[in-house]
Amino acid sequence: MTVTAQSVLEDVFGYPTFRGEQQQIVDHVIAGGDAVVLMPTGGGKSLCYQIPALVREGTGIVISPLIALMADQVAALENLGVKAAFLNSTLTPEQENEVCRRLLDGDLDVLYMAPERLVLPRTLQLLGQAHVSVFAIDEAHCVSQWGHDFRTDYLGLSILADRFPGIPRIALTATATRATHEELTARLRLENARHFVASFDRPNIEYRIVPKASARAQLFDFITGEHSDDAGIVYCLSRKSVEQTAEALAARGIPALPYHAGLPAEVRAENQARFLREDGLVMVATIAFGMGIDKPDVRFVAHLDLPRSIEGYYQETGRAGRDGLASTAWMAYGLGDVVSQRRFIMSGEGDEAFKRRSLTHLDAMLALCETVDCRRMQLLRYFGQESGPCGNCDTCNQPPTTWDATVPVQKLLSTVIRLDRERGQRFGSGQVIDVLRGIESDRSRTSRHEELSVWGIGADIDERQWRAIIRQILARGYLESVGDYGVLVLGPQAGPVLRGEETVQLRHDPTPAKAGRGSRSGGGRKASVAADLDPASAALFEALRAWRAGQAKEQGVPAYVVFPDATLRGIAEARPTSRGELGTISGIGTKKQDRYGDEVLAVVREHAGA
Repeated sequence: MTVTAQSVLEDVFGYPTFRGEQQQIVDHVIAGGDAVVLMPTGGGKSLCYQIPALVREGTGIVISPLIALMADQVAALENLGVKAAFLNSTLTPEQENEVCRRLLDGDLDVLYMAPERLVLPRTLQLLGQAHVSVFAIDEAHCVSQWGHDFRTDYLGLSILADRFPGIPRIALTATATRATHEELTARLRLENARHFVASFDRPNIEYRIVPKASARAQLFDFITGEHSDDAGIVYCLSRKSVEQTAEALAARGIPALPYHAGLPAEVRAENQARFLREDGLVMVATIAFGMGIDKPDVRFVAHLDLPRSIEGYYQETGRAGRDGLASTAWMAYGLGDVVSQRRFIMSGEGDEAFKRRSLTHLDAMLALCETVDCRRMQLLRYFGQESGPCGNCDTCNQPPTTWDATVPVQKLLSTVIRLDRERGQRFGSGQVIDVLRGIESDRSRTSRHEELSVWGIGADIDERQWRAIIRQILARGYLESVGDYGVLVLGPQAGPVLRGEETVQLRHDPTPAKAGRGSRSGGGRKASVAADLDPASAALFEALRAWRAGQAKEQGVPAYVVFPDATLRGIAEARPTSRGELGTISGIGTKKQDRYGDEVLAVVREHAGA
């Protein structure tokens, strides 16, 4: 029987049809062509190299950046009946020799390895003796210094063009601007490749950004109100914040684990393994966590600190809802985020060009936070794609109102000028707001601030609103925050406003909701996988999850390796009574029918009789 891309898609992976440009990509690579693929997380990138590896003669070599996840990736393929293995430093010499033997004997369909392993002379010699069907370079944006996850190890992968000229190469990434796209193409020597750029839209994700008040209380309110018992990821910038947030959530009954580079390696490995294998855990992490995570049932990604770029933000939020089901990207954002990020960039390592590029990335991120338009439109525009209003973000669901803030902004800018010119002083936002509001303090009395003409000219506006004004005009360049202490100085865009040549429209910040168990933060809605199922189907779904948990524990694999939530939901809705009916459900191929079919049907029958 001839093996075709369609037969592999149906029999191995259990999908009836390709999505988007998958088929064109697969056919092109099977025919021997090189490809550069830009496709959002959850868009089905892995099939674009796994299917050619199974159709073409030989072994597909997958270059992946994180060895910690290779075992799970291999386990998922083996569960489908694919002959897969990995080659990395976690193997004993005997295990490594066995993998090499299988490769040379043609007993592997797919072999994973990290880039630093591939470029070793002994590995290149091994691959030269093997029959390689395709090279897949995953997370290809790591080769670009324009991107957010630059990895020097990826620079050596250009050697594949010279050493293996007749073997097709496919480079894949979920996030790339035009600059990143061009750089990865050049560095990987893929100038003659065919380029496939899918829409970066993830319509199942609701994007929401709320004003930061009490961030951890807001986070708790968000999780309990909308995602109780769901798996999620919470990103924080500092290791200290990661640990404190994880402890705070756990103390309030939310199962949460920390993950950052400062933890012992064995603790990181254990926490990551638990997150992948157990249902309903929340991982609180720095950006060190997440790349390559293939857990499809992450229902939310939350940010307690402002990401440094839209590329980083989009990559991180894309870890939610990989199964295509409803999920949430939630972020709490405040004035302190703007100040600290600018200070971090200007005081950090790197030349002036690097700092300018970092500030450009940050400005785009700030513009996303402050927009009054559809957030998805702004996100997609950053990646060079256009769309209409999405109806699934906070600015679409609760359109913000704006107000003419020209006069308050002029007062604020004038206060910064007066403090500098008349007192030779520069302050952060707190003291500037005290002067505007006429609030006496030891500092103001010592400096005789009450003698300034600007003393108290902003008393009609409360502190929270002044902070919102400063945050927004920092984002627009009317003000800048400089130095280690984040003092305020006039920005390059201040002149026309001070001269009355330009008006300033700012968005009204909504009044922060009081945190309380079970309330809905920011007007969200419950996004549970089973939330919109009828009661009988929802109960069956939970019964199937319980059965899956037992299977996953017995095999020592993540639950999604057995079946992802989307497949369990399909079973709960269809309630199949035969193997044939079970085989029509997306995600159930021949191997999984044989392995799990009788037990799944037994759960359905048992539940139907309950």
